[in-house]
Amino acid sequence: MSDVTTDLPTPARVLAIGAHPDDVEFGCGATIAKWAAAGSDVSLLVLTDGSKGSWDEGSDTAALVAEREREQRDAAAVLGTDRVRFLHLVDGELDSGLAERGLVCEVIRAVRPVVVLGHDPWKRYRLHPDHRHAGLLTVEGIVAARDPHFFPGRGAPHRPDHLLLFEADVVDHLEGVEGYVDAKVRSLLCHRSQWRSTMGIDPAGPHAEQERVAFEARVRSRLASLGAAEGVGPAEAFKRIDRL
Repeated sequence: MSDVTTDLPTPARVLAIGAHPDDVEFGCGATIAKWAAAGSDVSLLVLTDGSKGSWDEGSDTAALVAEREREQRDAAAVLGTDRVRFLHLVDGELDSGLAERGLVCEVIRAVRPVVVLGHDPWKRYRLHPDHRHAGLLTVEGIVAARDPHFFPGRGAPHRPDHLLLFEADVVDHLEGVEGYVDAKVRSLLCHRSQWRSTMGIDPAGPHAEQERVAFEARVRSRLASLGAAEGVGPAEAFKRIDRL
């Protein structure tokens, strides 16, 4: 990496947008925890209901949706915020259309963040369509939120100062997260419904403890390697866009 910036000033207000429950924790959980501890007013926006997040063909999807919402609130609390908004759009069917853009625009205008964080919609070879559409809704929602003739009557215009895209195709910004890796790990483990499918932990299996320890080690190793390239200790990586 070259021309990589590090550590924005602590923002007064932050909005992190994820396609599903747990996406924010994976993408920027330690950064959120750092800023919340420093006094930022942090809000999370979860776009879909998480109803496809199970490998059990016979699972009760309504119960899964409720469980994933509880898990998201618990994870947010670990990161230092109770401000979580849910759009409850259908998991696996997210679209970056005008109606959805208006919903995201309205939230941006309500929260009035200095920094917005979200999925990079331009990441090459991305498989999950919800992540791509969530990223598009984030960037297009910012454009709509800043201009008064987009979605009139849905809040006063607002222009954030910075956009940080996680899962970035091209990384040019790092947030050092020394002291906040534990919070990221604990917030991820709040999403117990995703242990088996996403984290490689079978809670009913004979090796659950070893699998949990291995998952934690992978998270820690990833953050350490991202920071090592710039000598900043553990870090989370982003594409930074300031001209909003």
